[in-house]
Amino acid sequence: MTTSHPYANRTAKHFDGIEFDEALIHKYNRQGPRYTSYPTALEFVSMADGVEAKILSTRNPATPLSLYFHIPFCRHLCYYCGCNKIITKKNSDAGDYLDYLFAEIRHKKSLLQGNSIVKQLHLGGGTPTFFSDDELVRLWQFLQAEFTFAPDGDYSIEIDPRELRDTTLQTLRNLGFNRLSFGVQDLDETVQIAVNRVQPLPLIQSVMADARRLGFDSINIDLIYGLPHQRVDGMRRTIDEIIKLSPDRLSVFNYAHLPERFTAQRRINEADLPSPSDKLTMFGNIIHALSDAGYQYIGIDHFAKPSDEMAIAQRDGKLHRNFQGYAILGDCDLLGFGVSAISQIGAHITQNPTALADYQAVIGDGKLPAVKHIQSEPKDELRRHIIMNLLCHDYMNFGYLRERFGIEPTQVFADEIANLHDMAADGLVQVDDDGISILPKGRILGRNVAMVFDEYLSQKHAGRFSKVI
Repeated sequence: MTTSHPYANRTAKHFDGIEFDEALIHKYNRQGPRYTSYPTALEFVSMADGVEAKILSTRNPATPLSLYFHIPFCRHLCYYCGCNKIITKKNSDAGDYLDYLFAEIRHKKSLLQGNSIVKQLHLGGGTPTFFSDDELVRLWQFLQAEFTFAPDGDYSIEIDPRELRDTTLQTLRNLGFNRLSFGVQDLDETVQIAVNRVQPLPLIQSVMADARRLGFDSINIDLIYGLPHQRVDGMRRTIDEIIKLSPDRLSVFNYAHLPERFTAQRRINEADLPSPSDKLTMFGNIIHALSDAGYQYIGIDHFAKPSDEMAIAQRDGKLHRNFQGYAILGDCDLLGFGVSAISQIGAHITQNPTALADYQAVIGDGKLPAVKHIQSEPKDELRRHIIMNLLCHDYMNFGYLRERFGIEPTQVFADEIANLHDMAADGLVQVDDDGISILPKGRILGRNVAMVFDEYLSQKHAGRFSKVI
């Protein structure tokens, strides 16, 4: 019989260890999904009439809610961006968009049974602080009237330091937001100019100081390596300055240059990009610098202080992944609102229209907005459990699979285990009677280990992913 938390605290130092082995990275680095879901978003099909209403009306009201709101507007175009964002300076756009959000919220809320507790909320985009302070208050008050919020919930928002009013952070804190996330990407002015995101270090320092003073529980900073004009020494200076700022979490992303897919990236001169060798050196330096500074490597580009709730959740075996990335509350159904927003309810994943005009049209007609759908099968639940625990906890426990799914994993996954032979020989993973463990050399390549268990992964998706590094 396994313990109730087989993924918790397996070894005292497991999450302190990460090794950067350049030769092994070169050997195994290949394109693959980021696994914010399984099946991944590439398996979406068209949504049939009436399906979204049935999903919402039959949802288990005992399951808490996580709410996501997609705010697509930005005032500036970042050239590295690969997202569906709308660049505008018209403040009226935000007010109009709020009305559509409210209509969607009312419609979905009218179909939900019971009174589920909201334990998590996130405003993403785009730039949610494109909304004025008054609009942020209006949205929050509307949500308070529609939903019941847990007093100790996780309420976060993405901000742009360049667009904050003097009162915005105080307004957000007064409303109940307790987490902030914002992009820095690089502190070198030449790089900032090349990607059209100029924000000097004193501005970042001021935002961090104000957020600390106001008592935000956790602050995340985004960095990107592989941008135009980035150099190894310059990126090292950036990471040293960021460490001085002491963010609670860091997301360090690999820039994938795909101008054929993302229009904004066509403004970047490919000749200005760092070489693959320099890019790999940058990432290695970041790994070493953050590890030396005491940050815990969470996985897939994410780091956190050991005292942060994300790091604690990982050590306790309670970390999860969803379309917002790593999440500390995995017992929630995710309800997404707004253009392109994704919901995850039980075995169902749905997505709203990705074009603003299409979203506005369907909401204006009084219809539910989802246009894409995935309904996972029992076999998907099994593989989802394996993939997500490999990515969240670097471990797959055979005993737990026997208990929960009634299978003999060494037989059901005999081919997959055999396919891990080379990784085991290279010291990336260990396979024993207890299960499969990702070792310190393999933690950076966790996605490659997870891909072994993805039965949807095939040539039909070639070219749709970025490489691990």
